[in-house]
Amino acid sequence: MAKRRLSKQQSRRIRQKQNASISRAGNPLEDIDEDSLGAERHGLVTAHFGQQVQVESESERLRCYMRANVTAVVTGDQVVWREADKIGVVESVLPRKSLLQRPDSYGNLKPVAANIDQILITIAPQPEYHHNLIDRYLVSAELQDIEPVLLINKLDLIDTDSPDASPTVQETIQQYSDLGYRVVQVSAKQNENIDELKHLLQGKTSIFVGQSGVGKSSLIKRLLPSEEILIGDLSEATKGRHTTTHSQLYHFIDGGNCIDSPGIREFGLWHLDAEQVIYGFRELRKFTDKCKFRNCSHTSEPQCALQLALEHNTISAQRFDSYQRIVSTINDVTIKQH
Repeated sequence: MAKRRLSKQQSRRIRQKQNASISRAGNPLEDIDEDSLGAERHGLVTAHFGQQVQVESESERLRCYMRANVTAVVTGDQVVWREADKIGVVESVLPRKSLLQRPDSYGNLKPVAANIDQILITIAPQPEYHHNLIDRYLVSAELQDIEPVLLINKLDLIDTDSPDASPTVQETIQQYSDLGYRVVQVSAKQNENIDELKHLLQGKTSIFVGQSGVGKSSLIKRLLPSEEILIGDLSEATKGRHTTTHSQLYHFIDGGNCIDSPGIREFGLWHLDAEQVIYGFRELRKFTDKCKFRNCSHTSEPQCALQLALEHNTISAQRFDSYQRIVSTINDVTIKQH
């Protein structure tokens, strides 16, 4: 049977339907011709810009739009994409081996980065940091089976010989080292221990996370001096603004990648339950099956193994308080949602 020829109007309607699967609000691909799209190619998402992502394939990098059915593409994703006249279209996302995500202000899960091997939780003597933020990152890393590293930057500001020096940072280093976490101390300003950091990153995909002003971008600039990386200091003039505005993936010459992410003030875990949270505290989870009651909340129940461990100083009071604060926040959000 001869193939029926479509009229111009029918062909235009078909193209419009096809383009609708590509288009989103603000997406200018209204006139793209599906027949002009090239063959499918595999690529790596190296940056995310709102409705667009930057995809790297071989030696080419191109900004791409996503099909309407392709959602939550993030830096680090491996994707299938096609190109037409220097316009890229992401067709699908390949399976991820890991995904770092957090809830947004509406309670919806927001992916941060994909396919990462280790997370570098970056803190510094200035600005002031909070253990609870460190613990939140550690919980997420433990649940995703991502190797966490506590990275102390601005080592030049820690003067252990001064009688006025605050012991906070040193106590933090000791506490997390005792728990078995790797702690690396560096100074981007003085280029101190940068070689140790390079060795740690070699052959892996890592993400730098932490508050604004701790020097994540400065460290990456030390590691990749040829890259154009915007860095800056926190000040009253820039309060509330981040030097890094989007997640960006960089390649190391000796192998490995790193992702620089925008600084944040909090890392929500509202999507988890209490059982998942306590699993993220590696020293606490081993006590949970020793409580008298299976559904023990570890607050006031008799013969609670965690409360007994706390009384005998077997576990850290600060870490246990951090666990309770996270669970309390989750409960508060749950109550508000209902």
